[in-house]
Amino acid sequence: MLKKFLHIKQKFNNNIKIVENYFFMTSLQLFSSLIGILIYPYLIRVLGPQSYGSYVFALSVISYFIGLVSFGFSFPALKAIVENKHDIIAKSNILSSVFTAKCLIALISSFLFTGMILTIPFLRDNWFVFVICFTQIVAEVLFPIWYFQGMQKMYLVTIIQLGLRIISLPFIFIFVNSSDDIGVFVLITSFFIVLGGIISVLYLIFNDKITFRFVPFKELKKYFKDALPFFWSSVTSTIKLESATIIIGSFFSMSDVALYDLANKIITIPRMFTLSINSALFPKLVENINNNLIKKIIKYEAIIGVSIIVIIIVFGKWIVLLMGGESMEAAFPLAIILSTTIVTWLVIGSYINFIFVPKNRYYFVSKNQLVAFITFFMFCIFGLFIYNSIFIVVASISLSGICEIVYSRYLIKKHNLL
Repeated sequence: MLKKFLHIKQKFNNNIKIVENYFFMTSLQLFSSLIGILIYPYLIRVLGPQSYGSYVFALSVISYFIGLVSFGFSFPALKAIVENKHDIIAKSNILSSVFTAKCLIALISSFLFTGMILTIPFLRDNWFVFVICFTQIVAEVLFPIWYFQGMQKMYLVTIIQLGLRIISLPFIFIFVNSSDDIGVFVLITSFFIVLGGIISVLYLIFNDKITFRFVPFKELKKYFKDALPFFWSSVTSTIKLESATIIIGSFFSMSDVALYDLANKIITIPRMFTLSINSALFPKLVENINNNLIKKIIKYEAIIGVSIIVIIIVFGKWIVLLMGGESMEAAFPLAIILSTTIVTWLVIGSYINFIFVPKNRYYFVSKNQLVAFITFFMFCIFGLFIYNSIFIVVASISLSGICEIVYSRYLIKKHNLL
């Protein structure tokens, strides 16, 4: 008995960093989501479904630009950091290169966004909300979460982001009191998001002794080349997910956007709780690939995902009524449909983190996302042609996820990767 206890204790000690990384990543996402859910009843009643839906719509548009600026640098940069944990010069070069590349993309994005504001009537009429939301790309440039993940210092990200989120709450409750305050709400949330990026850079400079410099474009080619498959994967995934909001807002109403957003919020906590598993395990498994362990992880994650679907079916309706009231009850069936994405994202996340990336099959990631992208729009177009309802849009997301799994399994078997 004592021998077994000592064996368990030794295994725990050997993987203490994985446990710590997972704990803080999960805590950040879990508590951040909880805060969003807790203030949601106040916001939806004060701002109203129409005004709040407009905010969600604006965030979806800006998400395209944030995805463009991120450019898929996270995975290759994370791998590089893991391989150079104790080399300050190498870490400085990696951070500087990604920082410079993102600055260049952000500059181009600013010109594109300005053109959209000037030419699209809806954006021009709501320019303040869109412009303030757009400033959040500064946080994407400045906050290298992948660095803290690779250094297994996710507790710092948790402290910074969660701390600022909590500090922002009094400002929201004091200054946001009606639908006319939507601009104030966007200003408060965006300010604290950008502030988190600034604090992270100051930490890197003064604590980790990172030296930042602008890197010549010719030195950035390798980073763009390595990140390109992940960019295609990220951009297709972002377009697929955010297009659901854009389609609903364009063809239905902002109130329907609010319904979809509430359904998303219901699955956010279990989704974030589970997706952190793959991110926490990545630094450890990438150093020592074990196919049998990967198979077990995929199996257990699928079981976890199915269990969460059952929980949402049982308790989802009461959560909807508590958060949004009877007027938002239609979000319940939407949440059930969206809950299936927890399984698909967990399984696909395992394929990407533990099979495609460690074996340098980066383009399999982009091919997989391209399949999801194409199938989503196919299901959406044909579905809406037959039945004009937001349920078709949400169901298309779920079905495209299933197609991702099928295609990924095909690639793995064809190339004998597992």
